[in-house]
Amino acid sequence: MGIEQFIGSEEPVSKGKRVYEIKDEDQRALLLILVPPTESEQGAKRRAEELKALVDTMGALTVRTEFIPLRQTNSATLIGSGKVAAIKLLVEELEIDVVIFDQGINPRVQRNLEKEMETCVIDRDEVILQIFADRAATKEATLQVELARLEYSLPRLTRRWTNLNRQQGGVKGTKGEGETQLELDRRQIQDRIVALKQMLEKVVQQRTIQRNQRLSGNIPTGAIVGYTNSGKSSLLNALTNAGVLVEDKLFATLDPTTRMVKLPGGEEILLSDTVGFISDLPHNLVNAFKSTLEEAKYADFLIIVCDASHPDMIASYTTTVQVLEELGCTDKPAIVLANKMDKVEDAFAVSRLKSLYTPVLETSIKTGAGLDTLLTQIGITLHELCPTTTYLIPNSRHDLVAHIHRFGQVESIDYTEEGILVKSRIQERFQGQLHPFRYGQ
Repeated sequence: MGIEQFIGSEEPVSKGKRVYEIKDEDQRALLLILVPPTESEQGAKRRAEELKALVDTMGALTVRTEFIPLRQTNSATLIGSGKVAAIKLLVEELEIDVVIFDQGINPRVQRNLEKEMETCVIDRDEVILQIFADRAATKEATLQVELARLEYSLPRLTRRWTNLNRQQGGVKGTKGEGETQLELDRRQIQDRIVALKQMLEKVVQQRTIQRNQRLSGNIPTGAIVGYTNSGKSSLLNALTNAGVLVEDKLFATLDPTTRMVKLPGGEEILLSDTVGFISDLPHNLVNAFKSTLEEAKYADFLIIVCDASHPDMIASYTTTVQVLEELGCTDKPAIVLANKMDKVEDAFAVSRLKSLYTPVLETSIKTGAGLDTLLTQIGITLHELCPTTTYLIPNSRHDLVAHIHRFGQVESIDYTEEGILVKSRIQERFQGQLHPFRYGQ
């Protein structure tokens, strides 16, 4: 069927071969959108558009999208035998290679559907896993994706399309066909998962060291976050010429990139791009990419990029905020960008966003509109985050003056009989030993 799995193949799991492959645009996909009674038609269509975008990014061709009203679920097939029979006819008529559900389906339902429809059946989680596997470039991302995919595939080893029909021997009374290979595959995957977690722990430790080195400096750090394909990498490229991959596809980049940016006043900051958010991101991927997402957690401020041309920009913004809440980042100052203003057809959504949050800046990263305003706003945010403070340092404590010079920005310094009067901006994490010497407060 063109969708292959290493489970049960001749190659050992430890070689890291992909769990499944859907890269040929000749792979014909049928999308099934399950619509509960409480959902509007518009909401279902938006979910269908997002799933199609995911499938396009994965590399398959969407032949047809079917909306299935779901008043009650069937424990065996989720959608009921009548719908299964109707979908099977469509599969045969349209020569479908893969049926894709817009929500997660459990392994038992997946096996039953594949048996009834006689074709490969996957869900939205599996599509996202495939995209992440294709996009992973660094060692960390590759390990993270492989771990997520193996944890996803482990309960699905008995699926119809896994070639688990190899049984050595085979006399009356022995185990059933494929069972020995199944047990071997499960054991190999479990061993590989343990090994991957150990390797990832070392990589995460290295990332933590690098992050701590950045935090130990006096350069403020910002993280660019937002829904996937909203323009985060384009923003970093526009501000820094970072050369980060930019494509009109979901999850174009997975690995964070950090670059230096100089503000209009001459102050320097570090900006990090992060992996894009999406609604209902598989939990194993959230866990796998936690160290990457934590770039936002340890940043001094956030830039939340929204696609103002998205048909449901507010929902995308809400998803971003929810992920930030999970990471514990909502207490940070943030600048919200309504990006792609050159493509906006409905200005009401932008107005509504401005009523929900401030500041919201209107930008078009593609044309460069609004970027100067953004740099100015970053400067304002940093001044609010780190206001100018005056210290009266004893004449004997030149070590504290050196500390301020090293970790802060000195605006003025005056040597008086009472002591050294220093007016400076210094980040809170470096102010501890200076608190007793605050002047005029």
